[in-house]
Amino acid sequence: MTKSYKHLDAITALFVAVLLISNIASTKIVDFGLFTFDGGTLLFPLSYIFGDVLTEVYGYQRSRKVIWLGFFSALLMSFTLTIVGALPPAADWSHQAAYEQILGLTPRIVAASLIAYFAGAFSNSWILAKLKVFTRGKWLWSRTIVSTLVGQILDTGIFILISFTGVVPNSLLLTLIISNYVFKCGVEILFTPVTYRLTNWLKQQEQEDYYDTETNFNPFGLRS
Repeated sequence: MTKSYKHLDAITALFVAVLLISNIASTKIVDFGLFTFDGGTLLFPLSYIFGDVLTEVYGYQRSRKVIWLGFFSALLMSFTLTIVGALPPAADWSHQAAYEQILGLTPRIVAASLIAYFAGAFSNSWILAKLKVFTRGKWLWSRTIVSTLVGQILDTGIFILISFTGVVPNSLLLTLIISNYVFKCGVEILFTPVTYRLTNWLKQQEQEDYYDTETNFNPFGLRS
């Protein structure tokens, strides 16, 4: 009998919502203090926090299902926006150019996000799960930070290069990668106390603290 969880559905929904909103917000490049990055960066670090919580509490197998759900949700969003953009606008609707200028980038951004997300999310979850077994569940801060440092460099580098090569000057690409990476990792580190409280609370609520000692870590695997 499959175990039932109280909060897994809510965390899954928030994870997917963060991913989709970040993809749309990424169409704008913003200046945020010392940082220059795409707008989705403001929210996207939360997806790694949710990813850490999912793997830490529920294990890699369930985290894998959520990662794939986010993947296909983003793909559906991209497909829908592309079809809507290609359809002829109503005669009295004069915003086609604005739609194409803002959301016209979205399919490319989502394609970049899907590739980057696949590499980053699965590496983050894999490292976290492996380190949990290696550390015997101790030093959560080290697991979340190390997994984020690796996952985010893959995610950020792949995303920026695919999304903005040829769109922004090459001199800006490196600035975007560094700014995104430093900001995202910084958010993860600053939110470590929140991650601790949330994971501890969920472990008590769900009566679960999963260790991936015999897990099949193939991202395409269907079984543990």
